[in-house]
Amino acid sequence: MFTDEYFMKIALQEAEAALEKDEIPVGCIIVSGNRIIARAHNLTETLNDVTAHAEMQAITSAANFLGGKYLQNCTMYITLEPCIMCSGALSWSQISKVVIGARDEQRGFINKNLTLHPKTEIVTGIMENECSVILKEFFKSKR
Repeated sequence: MFTDEYFMKIALQEAEAALEKDEIPVGCIIVSGNRIIARAHNLTETLNDVTAHAEMQAITSAANFLGGKYLQNCTMYITLEPCIMCSGALSWSQISKVVIGARDEQRGFINKNLTLHPKTEIVTGIMENECSVILKEFFKSKR
């Protein structure tokens, strides 16, 4: 029941919440022991803050929930590959696993040859099509 697809669907619900606010539709959750401890979506327009990416919001929320800055034994499900800023924060958080829906060939950390914490497992392509479609439709409507 608690598969990567199961949790990515919940992250996609967060992306849809961002879309309703006219934010770039990226959603994120953080899970510990099959329990969702943080939910977030992009809030850069709402907060007028370029650092208010879904990942940054989720990292802060999860750290507050856990009462510490390290996210060991936690998994992040993110609908779009993290940027350089977010990958740096993920690295510092020492998160155990990051599951990525759609790749970001231009701004994502993977094509920039960056890595996360050495113990962080990275999984890509989970519900990639669904995660890509919501972003493509959003940008198509803006052009």
